[in-house]
Amino acid sequence: MAIDHDRLFKELIRTFFEEFLLLFFPDMHEHIDFHHLSFLSEELFTDVTAGEKYRVDLLVETKLKGEDGLIIVHVETQGYVQPSFAERMFLYFSRLYESYRTRIVPIAVFHYDSLREEPSVFSMEFPFGEVLQFRFFPVALRKKQWREYIRQDNPVAAALLSQMGYTEREKVELKKEFLRMLVRLELDEARQRLLLGFFETYVKLTEEEEQQLQSEVKAMETKEREKVLELIISYEQKGKKEGLEEGVKRGLAQGMKQGMEQGMKQGMKRLIQTMAQKGMTAAEIAQLVDLSEEEVRSLLSE
Repeated sequence: MAIDHDRLFKELIRTFFEEFLLLFFPDMHEHIDFHHLSFLSEELFTDVTAGEKYRVDLLVETKLKGEDGLIIVHVETQGYVQPSFAERMFLYFSRLYESYRTRIVPIAVFHYDSLREEPSVFSMEFPFGEVLQFRFFPVALRKKQWREYIRQDNPVAAALLSQMGYTEREKVELKKEFLRMLVRLELDEARQRLLLGFFETYVKLTEEEEQQLQSEVKAMETKEREKVLELIISYEQKGKKEGLEEGVKRGLAQGMKQGMEQGMKQGMKRLIQTMAQKGMTAAEIAQLVDLSEEEVRSLLSE
């Protein structure tokens, strides 16, 4: 089953929008009045020339402190390379401005698997002068060093450790620090599971690595160790329960399918036997019931 990356990022940023801005744009966070915050419906734009449709990821209507007018924060997440992405951000900006006629803050979150240099400017100029220079605020996650964020009590930082610059050898330590952050945050179960689900979508440990993790957790100080282990066990039990429920559902569906197939087979067998009793040959029966002569004989011999 394909991972819906856009949905995962949208849910994370929507749930922790204020924390997202505080983490990556503290100056912007300082100016925004979070008492006036509403999430707008998705905007769908069609590229007439290419015939493609694009849906804006996240639109937030808010205010700046000390001002009456509304502003819109547009957050776009990008997980694949698109040479024309800066131009697309400009097109979003221009169409959003056309729709809302208010100031717009454009933000792009890049979550590529590898390090890349991405332009954050779309410009248009001629030998005789510049016509346009559009800028947006970029967040290049893979360029972030995860160790710089583990002391922050920020749920977005915890989840996005999974997208930052770490090596395969650091995966166990990365998850351990993520769990420690999660314990410190003391979130409700729903938000806790959102962060756990997000992190584990992108950071998957082998069985050996999981055993190493548990050994390192058991070596922690008593109070922290108990909380982290409780978190691991709780999440594992929840996963097993959900897996069991899914297995039961699949088992019921498979049972119903097998029952229907068995019933149809028994019905066909009785029909063939009745036709044979009336003197019809296997060849004649096969032609009428759309089976091979061998299948007809097999049913008659059961």
